[in-house]
Amino acid sequence: MITCYLKYTIDPYKAADFETYAKLWIPLVNDMGGVHHGYFLPYEGANNIAYALFSFPGLAEYEAYRAKIPTCPACQRALKLAEDTRCILSYERSFVRPVF
Repeated sequence: MITCYLKYTIDPYKAADFETYAKLWIPLVNDMGGVHHGYFLPYEGANNIAYALFSFPGLAEYEAYRAKIPTCPACQRALKLAEDTRCILSYERSFVRPVF
């Protein structure tokens, strides 16, 4: 299993837009073979950093998910929301593996 760890720099004045974006992606990842562990929005401390974690059985399944995004209307709507609102200023994507 691999877990995608995303660290977002968001516009703190557009946190509500980012939350809407996040709520769109959770079922999309789950429907495309992943397990979404949630988005984590600022609460205390930095007001412009958010996180997301989701897992796939392996890198091949993650790559298949990524390949579906350009042709998935729901994914495109979610991406357009972020683009139109400019709620995401930047992001970093890393992959980790769990140790149980």
